[in-house]
Amino acid sequence: MTNWQDPDAVDLMLDDLETWAVVGLSGNPGRTAYSIASLLQQRGKRIVPIHPDATEVLGEQGYASLADVPFPIDVVDVFRRSEAAGEFADQAVAVGAKGVWFQLGVIDADAFERTVAAGVPMVMDTCPAIEWRKRGR
Repeated sequence: MTNWQDPDAVDLMLDDLETWAVVGLSGNPGRTAYSIASLLQQRGKRIVPIHPDATEVLGEQGYASLADVPFPIDVVDVFRRSEAAGEFADQAVAVGAKGVWFQLGVIDADAFERTVAAGVPMVMDTCPAIEWRKRGR
């Protein structure tokens, strides 16, 4: 089985990459995407909400799609069902993202293979909060 949580990819994204586009982030504080985006901000990351209804979330302007974001994106963090997630990995590669992160329970092995084959590190089926906890931070 492929290592979906390669420690080097996790370290790269958590330690070195700053601008995280959060796919599926809305203004609903009851959603996991909202709490994780807030955690990313607390950890010094810039978040970019990606949602069809593109509203401002956590003080950051939202965009309807990755292609609409007018500045470089480092990581695309996907909060979508597995069957809908792969297209966002492809879009991440298309916009030049430096990493793709599929959240806990979001699994698309084909998207993982395509993304890594395109030279973009990808982490799948885990969460930044979990990975930070594993490091004791």
